Amino acid sequence: MTNTDARAARTAAGRELVVRLAFGSMAAHTLRAAVRLNVVGLIGDGPRTAAEVAAGAGTAHRPMTRLLRTLTALGLLTEDTPDTFTPASAGALLAPGHPDSLASFVRMFTDPAIVRAWEHLETSVRTGETAFDAVFGTDFFSHLARHPELSADFNAAMSQVTTETAAALPSAFDFGRFASVTDIGGGNGTLLAAVLEAHPHLAGVVFDTADGLAEAAKTLARHRLEDRCSLTAGDFFRSVPQGSDVYLLKSVLHDWTDDRAATILRHCRRVLPSGGVVLIVEPVLPEVVGADDAGTYLSDLNMMVNVGGRERTRADFEEVCRRAALRVTSVTPLADAAPYSLIEAVAD
Repeated sequence: MTNTDARAARTAAGRELVVRLAFGSMAAHTLRAAVRLNVVGLIGDGPRTAAEVAAGAGTAHRPMTRLLRTLTALGLLTEDTPDTFTPASAGALLAPGHPDSLASFVRMFTDPAIVRAWEHLETSVRTGETAFDAVFGTDFFSHLARHPELSADFNAAMSQVTTETAAALPSAFDFGRFASVTDIGGGNGTLLAAVLEAHPHLAGVVFDTADGLAEAAKTLARHRLEDRCSLTAGDFFRSVPQGSDVYLLKSVLHDWTDDRAATILRHCRRVLPSGGVVLIVEPVLPEVVGADDAGTYLSDLNMMVNVGGRERTRADFEEVCRRAALRVTSVTPLADAAPYSLIEAVAD
């Protein structure tokens, strides 16, 4: 291959990448339509004709065919024979009833509450300010509190993306030497339930706002953990419950500025007993961007645009913990729950 041919090939590949990224918002809205119309749920195990799916969804036949073929081109369905479709393995995750469903995640992260502020990313980059507050006239979590249906979608989305972490965490840390775990910002209890099931000697507390705990009792009942786990509503900017050996925070600190994250950690440090540990489960940004890090960096921009928080490097976590009189002792990537890592911190 000549230098001219190689340059042309690189240009072609570059053009393909740029065009695909520019079309990214269209792909996201295609996913949103598929979830809201319950396309994959209507197809079931398949195959189903577009006419059958359209009838179930209450749409016209021909537009549904166009949607299904776009989903096929995106790798979410297969077209077995003309106008007849079956879910691909990734597409199956759009069905609400799938055990690893991401339907609520798609609904939440394609909702106007998330995507409208992204239209003002440039402003956030110029000013460092959170675009969401200017667009909606309030902060993200206050907006959720005022919209119960959206809050429910958010809680369900957080539960869905916690599934892999819930499978990985119980064996990634030695819980055997402790008696009790409090999950700070624990939502519906998915993560703590997995830890308690794997370690029958442990007791637990799920701590969150009243809205965050809305589905937690159902989770505990489903896992028969009502006798070993309690629910406590509160505000982690004011205090956290005392009485546990382990304080667990998953996907909490990245929602907040360093000052507010240090406040949360300071409250954990205040009630941490001798020998206790704070466990932080979050992505850890590398010192140099790698080829597979795009999702984490997009999450970092989302934190800036929508909630005012940030993703952090190990040095960033060490600094915010230091401000709370905590010392990071280890950072362990959770290989089965990438991009998350387990950060252990103890009293300094």
